[in-house]
Amino acid sequence: MSRKMIYLGCVAALTWSVVVWSGYAEGTKPSETVGTTQPACSSTECKRAPGHPTTASAPATQPATRPADAKPRVELDTSMGRIVLELEPDKAPITVKNFLHYVEASFYDETIFHRVISTFMIQGGGFNAARRDGQKTVGLLEPIKNEANNGLKNLPGTIAMARTSAPHSATAQFFINVADNANLDYPSFDGWGYCVFGRVIEGMDVVERIKNIETKASFMNPREKSQPVEPPVIKKARRLD
Repeated sequence: MSRKMIYLGCVAALTWSVVVWSGYAEGTKPSETVGTTQPACSSTECKRAPGHPTTASAPATQPATRPADAKPRVELDTSMGRIVLELEPDKAPITVKNFLHYVEASFYDETIFHRVISTFMIQGGGFNAARRDGQKTVGLLEPIKNEANNGLKNLPGTIAMARTSAPHSATAQFFINVADNANLDYPSFDGWGYCVFGRVIEGMDVVERIKNIETKASFMNPREKSQPVEPPVIKKARRLD
């Protein structure tokens, strides 16, 4: 089995990083006193728009039509609830096109969140729920250009691409930030950082539940307690528009 890794690294007062092996994504959990050398992920909180009640005398209304220039949305139907993402094609066109390809190809269906750190991020999109000892490789496209220099920040609730230590190596794996991971923002520690390409607009409560699940020491890196005991499953990813 190859030990293909995806690293997400950052350098700050504390240094974070996220690693994905051909078993589980691996990384070293940041210490309160010493930083680590592994990959990271990210994403931003947002509120749902209020609905508009109708009166009893008002005629029945048709479902609202989204503007032609509306941002694409993707639903992740997970074993712990529904997450809706709004993507930023104007800010990260290559990354959004790449992510939507995987969604429409059903690549993310029955994959898991394989690396969870409650003070950092939740990472998924690369391991099969039915085969937790190996990385999903069938259907992977070529790595894409890093678009981290787009002004978007690794804030809580944002979604970003995981990658190896090479700046332009992201393929399918992504992470949702559950903290303000400014050390992942462009230019970060390596002159590039990690590309944010959307945010959670519904289901941050689900993200919060996922980040708080029970984890154990990763079998690939015993120093990091990030491997879910019962990995949350992405049952289906689908485009909403």
